[in-house]
Amino acid sequence: MSLPHIAIASLGGTISMTPDEAAGGVTPTLTAGQLAAAVPGLGDVAHIEAETLFQLPSASISCENVLTALKWASEQVEQGATGVVLTQGTDTIEETAYLMDLYWQRPEPLVVTGAMRPPRAAGADGPGNLLSAVLTAASGQSRQRGVLVVLNDVIHAARYVRKRHTTAVQAFESPETGPQGMVVEGIVRYFHGVAPRAPRLPEPPKDRQNTRVAIVQTWLGDDGELADMVQQAGYDGMVIAGMGGGHVPFAFAERIEALCRAMPVVVATRTGAGPALSATYGYVGSEVDLTRRGVLMAGWLSPPKARTLLWAMLASGTPREALAETWARYVGP
Repeated sequence: MSLPHIAIASLGGTISMTPDEAAGGVTPTLTAGQLAAAVPGLGDVAHIEAETLFQLPSASISCENVLTALKWASEQVEQGATGVVLTQGTDTIEETAYLMDLYWQRPEPLVVTGAMRPPRAAGADGPGNLLSAVLTAASGQSRQRGVLVVLNDVIHAARYVRKRHTTAVQAFESPETGPQGMVVEGIVRYFHGVAPRAPRLPEPPKDRQNTRVAIVQTWLGDDGELADMVQQAGYDGMVIAGMGGGHVPFAFAERIEALCRAMPVVVATRTGAGPALSATYGYVGSEVDLTRRGVLMAGWLSPPKARTLLWAMLASGTPREALAETWARYVGP
């Protein structure tokens, strides 16, 4: 039986980091080929082609880098790859994977993985994560599921996954939906069927990739002055990480209408789990009040994912008058 063809690209991150005495810590140095070669038995499960696209810490990955990786992945599928695996740092996986999922239109799986521990650390998790990611990308059950995130043998949907711990190997969770599946004894096992997905967005032209969307978190006694400063700085959109179900103080609420006239404003919840509400509270600064003033509610999207979606819509050229209707299609259950 012929082996599936899996393309692997490295973007950098902890999975590729080795000690650098001058830097005082680990930095990304290993290539995609070196990462693949370090995984025992990888060649027994798939025919591997590996390429290094970037050697970046994940905090410095840009939207342009993500779109470059997405183009590379699409080209690999066109050339016959059964699936694609991207390795990167874990700090931004929940954003980069979701951004790619908004554009990935192919049935072939695109899997993102990384590591919580560098390769030379005791108990390094990179090789195991890469093996599980390749097994997931090679599985016929992974088709039509969009972009997946695989770490610690757990398979997550890009839309729902979040990094919930700074150092633990089980850092990634899907708090609302649970994981999509797991890799057990080398077999990919899914808990859920293939779910309907919103229409894919058109990729943004290069002249719109500098679209700027900010996240502003509110706090006790916040009067919204920082949000005004974001608008004055010429940003194209804003996500407010609100309290509870998506709430802001009275004084902040009074600034919202003017902000919404200047730019699209989305309100998410800063709590870490649960949705931004839509129709429960009616006081000044509540979700009902803010919606009346012109904001879009983020639903189940975390502030970083809400920012990612708003950036993608604005960069793709979604007209302001169509934004609310389009937004609703992507933040639904």
